[in-house]
Amino acid sequence: MSENDVASELRRHGIKRVDRRRFLQTSGAVVAASSIPVWAQAKESTSQVSSAESGVKSLHESLNEQQRAKICLPWDYMHPKRGLLRTRVENNWNITDETINGDFFTADQQDMIRGIFESIINPDWHERLDKQMEDDMGGWGEGQAIAIFGDPDGEKFEFVLTGRHMTLRCDGNSSDHVAFGGPIFYGHAADGFHEGPMHPGNVFWPQAVMANKLYEMLDGKQRELALVKKSPIEKRVGFRAAKSEIPGIPVTEFGPDQKEHLQKVMQKLIEPYRQTDRDEVVACLKAQGGLDACRLSFYQDADIGNDQVWDNWRLEGPSFVWFFRGSPHVHVWVNVADDPSVKLNS
Repeated sequence: MSENDVASELRRHGIKRVDRRRFLQTSGAVVAASSIPVWAQAKESTSQVSSAESGVKSLHESLNEQQRAKICLPWDYMHPKRGLLRTRVENNWNITDETINGDFFTADQQDMIRGIFESIINPDWHERLDKQMEDDMGGWGEGQAIAIFGDPDGEKFEFVLTGRHMTLRCDGNSSDHVAFGGPIFYGHAADGFHEGPMHPGNVFWPQAVMANKLYEMLDGKQRELALVKKSPIEKRVGFRAAKSEIPGIPVTEFGPDQKEHLQKVMQKLIEPYRQTDRDEVVACLKAQGGLDACRLSFYQDADIGNDQVWDNWRLEGPSFVWFFRGSPHVHVWVNVADDPSVKLNS
């Protein structure tokens, strides 16, 4: 079957776009490029939810000694400059030296890595994240790197994918107390470094639009509580020692309709990820009092266009931080746990 025939068959099933090198890795079997990928037919199947972990195991088994020496690290590996490397989060970095689309990995291994990535992400978001990677890195695998910590055949392991505007994890629930396997990062510079008002083409800007609709629902007194003059240093998303230090309006000050809309904001934030990770976020949040234990801030110093559509905003609780920094382009820092004593390495 030619590539055009594959594309026609995909369109017949309602699938707009797929790269011929993509596949889903489940139970050690690679779905061939000439067939319709399983992930394209089922949005949230059990295989989609579990395939990332089985994909990491298969990738690990495929590595030769030279490859393992480069990208496989002990669970608690301490980097001489970056500290505990497994839990580090940055907005633009390579966790190891070998990029995905270079000569280091075989074509099959590159496909396995792509399969792991797709299994971590909600299928509805594959195309949007492909746009982000094309805009920010020149495409999937260009400038991205991975590491595997621990042993996928043992009790603890974690796969970490990094690049410009991306820190993403898959841990099979090995990491205690945290969602996503640890802190994550996502971002996009769709329209240049300084994107301008309304961030045209930015795949993550709809999250800010949803949050700003909540701001519009606030009355005058609530807006006074919600507005904060100065944005924090963006990567400072560790949990605070005291709840009283969290700025912004307490969610307990919201009315029923406002709380209902905040739930929609929350769903928008976690939408790009697989169901198991979304469930972990909700469970961690619930353990510390849910959204009622959080505060919401909109930052006045980073209002692109002076239009009072707040580009920088932050939802924060005792062990929950989701900081959307939209000025000059989108950076989002996420740190979620069920225990505020969990430390951040950034």
